[in-house]
Amino acid sequence: MIKQVWIGASSACFELGNERPYLAPEEYTVLLDGEERLRGETNVFSLFGLTPDTAHTLTLRSASGEESLPFRTAAETCALDVRALGAAGDGETDDTAAIQRAVLLLPEGGRLVFPAGVYLTGPIFLKSHITLELTEGATLLGFAGKEHYPVLPGVLPDLDGGEPVHIGAFEGLARPVYASLLTGEYCEDVTLVGPGLVDGNAPAGTWWQTYREDPVARPRLLFLNRCQHVTVHGLRIANSPSWQLHPYYSDHLRFLGVSVTAPKISPNTDALDPESCDDVEIVGCRFSVGDDCIAIKSGKLELARTNYKPASRHTIRNCLMENGHGAVVLGSEISSGVEELSVSQCLFRQTDRGLRIKTRRGRGETCRIDGVSFENIRMEGVLTPIVINMYYRCVDPDGDSDYVQTREALPVDGRTPFLGRFAFRHMTCEDVEVAACYIDGLPERPVEEVVLEDIRFTYKPDAQPGVPAMFTNAPAHCKTGLYCNNVRRVEVRDVTLEGAAGEELIASGVEQIVR
Repeated sequence: MIKQVWIGASSACFELGNERPYLAPEEYTVLLDGEERLRGETNVFSLFGLTPDTAHTLTLRSASGEESLPFRTAAETCALDVRALGAAGDGETDDTAAIQRAVLLLPEGGRLVFPAGVYLTGPIFLKSHITLELTEGATLLGFAGKEHYPVLPGVLPDLDGGEPVHIGAFEGLARPVYASLLTGEYCEDVTLVGPGLVDGNAPAGTWWQTYREDPVARPRLLFLNRCQHVTVHGLRIANSPSWQLHPYYSDHLRFLGVSVTAPKISPNTDALDPESCDDVEIVGCRFSVGDDCIAIKSGKLELARTNYKPASRHTIRNCLMENGHGAVVLGSEISSGVEELSVSQCLFRQTDRGLRIKTRRGRGETCRIDGVSFENIRMEGVLTPIVINMYYRCVDPDGDSDYVQTREALPVDGRTPFLGRFAFRHMTCEDVEVAACYIDGLPERPVEEVVLEDIRFTYKPDAQPGVPAMFTNAPAHCKTGLYCNNVRRVEVRDVTLEGAAGEELIASGVEQIVR
């Protein structure tokens, strides 16, 4: 069965109705009004170059048969060529002013079209009720030099005496930042569509080499601050100076069929880091980066105390994550907590970890992570598929302190995080090397519940030792089974471990084991 995921004015996204992770049961051909448009093998596919406000019939043809679905594209007020407003698109001219002028002049409900070409630019600031479309062969290329990126303050005082106005943030704190290549501040109803490329051009500059010395946080490729109803569809994103896509205190977001890439050695180039956002849908995306693929965040304790907002109602489905440190990560800046996270039908390849939770003492009592569900997941070559770490050794000054790292039970207070219920069902994890599952809770506040059901772990024959979780003096493991430390309840049903070394279930500080 074909399902509509999203229909825009010039593009549309569809999903096949099955339970397989990422890849469709068989190859297929997609026809639009009887004309072949693409051949695919994934559960999610997209069409571009459509005519606005037009009725179409989509037909999917495979060896198993044929299915059709009628749909109608959305209406729009107008479509303008960015070159008609001065952009050169030759890869040499500075197109920043021309593109910004075009964005400001675009009527509400309009679409700004970037035809094939290379548009060399500094940061562009978005506005509400517009669409930007990068067509096939169009590249938005960021300048390599820092001089092209203005510095935005973290907060500005309200001259009328009201609450400060938040502008910039990075790694869980409001702080000065270089403006991102695409920046949305307090916008709504914004659409960014592909299939063109947004390239941060970081390898051509010094962003990845000198960031530790710079007091100003590196730019991202897309930063959304307090935005509403934003859709990013089909774009290819690459080579950001830091995190690639960073929605911040924003709601009702869709990331559909997006591809995000960066070299495996590039520092902190997370693909998508929604921070203190509500209602986030991530469907049919492919991520291969130098750090975490998806990192769900909700700020450090200082931010949680002044602007408390949990990360809530996130859906991740039919995505491919490759090469990163973690496929789906929670934290470590997570002091407002996470609630209602669903991850399903995803394929993880060669990531260090599958699920990775990073928290610690000091993230605070508002750091409540609960209602996390993983279903129908396939992992290939993931070193440690499941990691829950409440001793995360982070870059904060106190990361190695006795308070954070001690194994003695401390009093539960306003700095103590809470981890609730986690469910992992219907998963296949092949070529595990370090550990199948590594859970390390706090003695004073154990993880509440972990359910492992219908999971098959197989180990790589020549597995190499590694550290499953980052904390001070963490020991190496190799072919470890299910390691559970300080968990109130562990439920293990229909779980097999083929090739594990030693005991399959290693439990310490576990109040109840259900098998």
